[in-house]
Formats: sequence, structure tokens, C-alpha cells
Amino acid sequence: MVNEERKAVIVCLERQGANDDIDLLAEELALLLSNLDIRVVGRIDQRRASPDPATFIGKGKLYEVKALMESLGATLVVCNDSLLPTQLHNMRSILKAEVWDRSFVIMKIFEARAHSAEAKLQVELALCKYEIPLLKGLGWQMSQTGGGIGTRGPGETEFERHRRKLERKVVALQRKLEQVRRRRLNLRKRRKKTETQTVAIVGYTNSGKSTLLRALSHDEDIYCADKLFATLDPKVRKVSLPSGKLVLFADTVGFIRKLPVELVAAFRATLEEVNEAALLLIVIDPLDKDPVESLRVVEETLSQIGAASISRLIAVNKIDMLDNKEKLEAILERLAIHSGCDIIPISALKKINMPLLLKKVDETLRQGDFSSSLTGALN
Repeated sequence: MVNEERKAVIVCLERQGANDDIDLLAEELALLLSNLDIRVVGRIDQRRASPDPATFIGKGKLYEVKALMESLGATLVVCNDSLLPTQLHNMRSILKAEVWDRSFVIMKIFEARAHSAEAKLQVELALCKYEIPLLKGLGWQMSQTGGGIGTRGPGETEFERHRRKLERKVVALQRKLEQVRRRRLNLRKRRKKTETQTVAIVGYTNSGKSTLLRALSHDEDIYCADKLFATLDPKVRKVSLPSGKLVLFADTVGFIRKLPVELVAAFRATLEEVNEAALLLIVIDPLDKDPVESLRVVEETLSQIGAASISRLIAVNKIDMLDNKEKLEAILERLAIHSGCDIIPISALKKINMPLLLKKVDETLRQGDFSSSLTGALN
């Protein structure tokens, strides 16, 4: 028996005076949902100064969403923003349907992509942290007090019991991930003793980071896929630079607009690979609607995890998919003006400009070594 395709209506709130590109965010949300085999069949926008504290969008607009869902046969509503517990509960009550927010969609994709024990722990921790504040919006049954044999005590609510259970689970998961973090720290200490530098490959999800690592390391076993968040576990490979120096290239989890803070916190052990890198290699997809905006998101995320001051190069990937040379040159120029960094056009899939990229990495690392030596001598 073939499962019937799931249909969703997305709700977008355009805040007056905000700089967010609502169409770009909506397109990205639709792509996120398609990765969960959910098809967006309708969209309703509302422009207002701030979200309605009770229902996110106005109550009248919410009834428009309900009517649209009924006419299109949709069973899911997805808000292109984060929802407060009260908003989530009230929207579900009015719509009589399942309601998700953007953060939950991203976490569902992470959950689907998690294969290793570490990635599963990280996603589970993020989901627990996401769920705890939402318990307040679960409705009347969560406010009922317990009592009698087997309960935790008179006057205790179902909400309080469930919250305490989740909080205990969070502590246990954090303890396990702290062990992972210590193992990674010891690995990095051993690398420093051997003076092996790390280049962290960072960028927007599905920009071709894993394909680039495979091209540079010649390791055909590295998993690559044309889908969002295909890589949740960092992969580290040795690569020889033109000078003969061996460095480590680390592929990392991809970034995205409005990456949930719960995921950033849960993946702290993984993202520390970025913080400890000698150089960041930012991979940009020129096929994005706005590559400069994608770069801004990457820069904001790097700042969020404490990696804003690390030296960087920018590799514009997938140039084999751009027929228009003028368009590519315009993208390269815009990125150079915005970033002030060296920009290297490449194709990881077709292995175009790999020697040039490695030469630039080699030069940049040597400049960094010289600057460090000079600073040490002056001190």
C-alpha cells in the first residue's frame, strides 16, 4: 500500500521594518519540508509589526488558513518562524490540525539524517530542550494535578512530572556528550603536539562541502548526497599541500538561516572543530538565490559559535553548473566586496581549480604562521 503524500500550508509573518527576505525564507522552508517528503500546497502571509502573542498571526487570518487547508486537503501547518508555547497550543486548538514551526522542521531533518551514536545523542538533546518550554502549551490535561498511590505527591501536575523526566534526560545526554567533547579535545591536543593544523570546511547546507573533502583527500568512501544536512558527523582527512606540508581538512555540519539554538548548543562538541581550526574554508553555492546573503548567514553562525576571528578563504563551488560567465564574475565580485577575502571559483565534483585552492590554503596558512612567529618575537 502506497502512503498518501502529506500536504502542508505554510504561514509567513512579514515584520514591518525587518530585513528578512520573506520569499527566500518561504522557498527554503518548502525545500526543508520536501526533504521530509512533505509537499507545500499553499501559503498565507501576514504583514504586521510583531507576532500576535496568542496566535502568531491574527485570529481572522488563522481562520483563512483553516479554510485554505480544507480546500487543499492539507493536514499540516508550518510557521516560517519559531512559535511560543501559547501560540502553538492556540493555533492547534483553532485549526484542529498539527502545527510545526521552522525550528522543529530543521530538527526533524537532523533526526532523519542522524546515523552515528553521537549524532543521535546530539539531536535527542536538542529535541528535549525544544520540548521542555512547549509543555506549557499542551493544554488542559497537562494542568491536572496528580494524587494517590504511585504518584509523585499531591498537587503535582502532569506537566511538572513530564518536565522533570525530560530535565533528567537532558542531564544524562549532556553527561554522555561531555565525554564525546573530552575525547575530541584530547584528539585536538595530540594534533597540536604534532603541529598538525586543521582547515575547517564550513558553509551553507548542501553547498558541496563533503564533495570538496572527497576531491581534496581522494577518499571515494566519503558519503555525499544532494540533500540538506547529509553530514552531521565531522569527517577529518589528511591532505598534502603544494609545499609538502600535511594538514587536516575537517568537513562539518552545514548552516542554514535561523538554525535552532538548541541544535547549536547540542552540536557544541562537533562545532568546536571549527573553533580550533587554523583556517576556515567557506564554501558558497553560486546557484543560491542570493549567495551574499548565504555568506552572511554563515558569518553570523560563525560569530554565534565563537569563530568570527579565524582567518578564512571563500571557495565558490559548482561553477561547472553556471553557463553564464558574466553572472559568475558578478557573484565573485560581490562576495569579494562583502568579505574582503580571497575568492576561489571551483568545482569539487569536476575537480576544477583544486590545485589553485590548495595553493591559496598553503599561502594563507604560511602567512598565519609568519604572523604568529612575528607576534611572539615582538612580545
